[in-house]
Amino acid sequence: MRLMISWCSCLVIFCLLQASHRTSGVAYNITPSEPLFPNQTLVSSGNIFELGFFTLSGSENQYIGIRYKNLTPSKIVWVANREQPLPYTDRSAKLTIGSDGNLKLMDGQENIVWSTNVSSRSNYTLAVLLDSGNFVLQDGIYGEIWGSFEDPTDTLLPTMKIGVNVRTGVKKFLISWRSDSDPFPGSFSTGMTSETPPQAFTWNGLTPYWRGGQWDKSKFIGIATMDQSYSSGFTVQQDTQKGTTYYSVNRYDIFLYMFISPGGSLTIMYWDDGARAWLMDWAAPNNTCEIYGTCGPFGVCNSLNSPICRCIDGFVPKSNEEWNSLNWTRGCEREMELNCQKNTSTSTYTNVKKDAFWQMSQMKLPDSGNYISDIGDEEECESWCRSNCSCLAYSYVSTIGCMVWSKDLIDLQEFPTAGEDLFVRVAHVKAGGSRHKAVIISLSTIAGIIFFAVFVFVLCKWRANKTGNFRRLLDSADTPEKSTELTQGNAWQKQLKQDDSLELTLYSFDSILLATNKFSTTSKLGQGGFGSVYKGKLKDGKEVAVKRLSSTSAQGVEEFKNEIILISKLQHRNLVKLVGYCIEGEEKILVYEYLSNKSLDTFLFDSRKKAELDWGKRFQIIQEIARGLLYLHRDSCLRVIHRDLKVSNILLDEKMNPKISDFGLARMFEGTQVLVNTQKIVGTLGYMSPEYAMGGIFSERSDVYSFGVLLLEIVSGKKNTALYDQGHLNLLSYAWQLWSDGKALDLTDVAMAVSSHLEVTRCIHVGLLCVQDHATDRPNMSNVVLMLSGESDLPQPRQPIFTFQAEMPNRSIPSQQESIRSVNTITNTVVEGR
Repeated sequence: MRLMISWCSCLVIFCLLQASHRTSGVAYNITPSEPLFPNQTLVSSGNIFELGFFTLSGSENQYIGIRYKNLTPSKIVWVANREQPLPYTDRSAKLTIGSDGNLKLMDGQENIVWSTNVSSRSNYTLAVLLDSGNFVLQDGIYGEIWGSFEDPTDTLLPTMKIGVNVRTGVKKFLISWRSDSDPFPGSFSTGMTSETPPQAFTWNGLTPYWRGGQWDKSKFIGIATMDQSYSSGFTVQQDTQKGTTYYSVNRYDIFLYMFISPGGSLTIMYWDDGARAWLMDWAAPNNTCEIYGTCGPFGVCNSLNSPICRCIDGFVPKSNEEWNSLNWTRGCEREMELNCQKNTSTSTYTNVKKDAFWQMSQMKLPDSGNYISDIGDEEECESWCRSNCSCLAYSYVSTIGCMVWSKDLIDLQEFPTAGEDLFVRVAHVKAGGSRHKAVIISLSTIAGIIFFAVFVFVLCKWRANKTGNFRRLLDSADTPEKSTELTQGNAWQKQLKQDDSLELTLYSFDSILLATNKFSTTSKLGQGGFGSVYKGKLKDGKEVAVKRLSSTSAQGVEEFKNEIILISKLQHRNLVKLVGYCIEGEEKILVYEYLSNKSLDTFLFDSRKKAELDWGKRFQIIQEIARGLLYLHRDSCLRVIHRDLKVSNILLDEKMNPKISDFGLARMFEGTQVLVNTQKIVGTLGYMSPEYAMGGIFSERSDVYSFGVLLLEIVSGKKNTALYDQGHLNLLSYAWQLWSDGKALDLTDVAMAVSSHLEVTRCIHVGLLCVQDHATDRPNMSNVVLMLSGESDLPQPRQPIFTFQAEMPNRSIPSQQESIRSVNTITNTVVEGR
């Protein structure tokens, strides 16, 4: 009997230990049998986001939500039970999956506090947190059936959408917290209107608070700081047939978010690794003029003027007393009745003067405009408005079309730059006076411009003399390639004169000698085709990587020039940073940030160190390289094609975060240029796309091909060229054979611990899509980022036939760097076309 009691006691203790183990630590999914408890967190595979129970300072409530992991201060990006908090003392609460397949937040008494409330068509569902920040409920058979991106709170993450469906009445808006310590829905909301063209709005309750203006297919024209490139960071998708209008942040750096604050500020924040802090990228409203209707109807706001409000020409304040007391909200009224509105008989109408249109430039166009779809040009737009007396103003924007206004012109703002032309209907007499005034203003402006041009010319001459040695060095290098890129002819020289690279630190050669111990062999990190790289330590104790270009290299000056121009302009957490440079005599030296873990190949291809890269870390590296490449192609102020993306050009910092390096072979382009042909082929065999290796044609899709090779190398832990003895031409043919045989997972590096076979399979799938023979069959990097995060469907790949090695097995390759691992620098293989 005593023995049985002892055995039962042990069993009870064991069960309690098991329960304790289940309710603490980290989880990677939630299933019906494995709920999430208050002292657990659900973590995304790349350790970017975590979901769990949390409390806020000064609050006695408990919430479940998503926040960035391992960032201090962190940011809560989504809250499930913002309207129904749990008591902080309830430690028996849990997030589980019920018998109906729905996620349910249960309190300690098993009451449902929050639920997803969707229909599942199978008996098995599970919930996972993606690296995009999307918390999804997956049906074991039918895929995703719910995601937190479909139920936004106050924060918009990249790839997440907000907007409206006019047919279903569903609105997905950002709604602010009530206060910084209370996530209960506040009074401010941000979303899109369904009109054409759509507009971005922030409302305070039902009252407009801020307006972004009309969407012109590339930007909101009411935001003066936006431009027409992808770097504007926004995109709008409008489907008139489905009645949907959606808006999203189009920058795929996951360490970036937009949120609406409790005070109504719509803000974009990004994480700066150097500062180890969240920094503001953009915010609205940014001044009083950006608050909706500050100057009232027919009033114009200009933040540079004092007072900031004035009436449109031909209008006067409705109340001079209020206007003089700086209360402008009642706005202005017409000073003289429009001619077309006068009650004239048919016999005398011909004697009535016609109304004119007063042009206002650099304007934020007013609210409540109507889009006229069947008008093709500006003349037709003016004619339509002139023939309709109810038309008070019109504007023709080439990327939108004809817009007209028949109501009071509200929320007008005058920009110092950018903006659109607005034509306001005024009585003829006033229009004449306005023209006279316009002539005076125009003459004054021209005189000012001439004075400014003379001043700039003198300033440029002075700076040119000051920096003459630097210019002469860079201008001495001729560009051999004849293409339509910016390197054509003297374009680089023009670019240099427009963009001063001397904002970087200029080091003396003596300081470089001291930092590298006179370029001692013990400081040497590696050697490439254009020179050697050394570890250095500056006087302030900062460690750097010093790249000393070889004086005998024919490409040395060109690479030097290229890297200074490009890297000094590019700022991204996944790109290596250029600290400064040194020019003395024949010495040309670049100084980079030092990355302690050196290059990716030192881990990936080393049998002793590759085990340090488990699947979670490798997947994170893949995703961050993709984001860095997307930044180069689409999100940066330039449009850059790297041309030498490979494992040895991926550097790793102390936290194993990847950074793309070596821009000596990169090229930047203008406009929407797609294909470039060059007579000189540069790069590394095995990573070159077919159209580049054989025809000298390169584009963004050439980098995509290189990324696909790199991705498959990271998954397999094998070099692309290391499989000849196994009966395959290279890694690509080996990967395809396994894929076509249904054995894709056999490609996985045996030294790697795998946490998600689904992610590995998806990566192999994406890698094969990236190495398709035809450039048009490859996805762009925007799609690649979405595919990797599971936000996009994947088409089936075709068999990649091309292998450079197979075409030219006996061709000699200048591969000094192939036998020496690239460490904390870039190495370049140059192949001259024959």
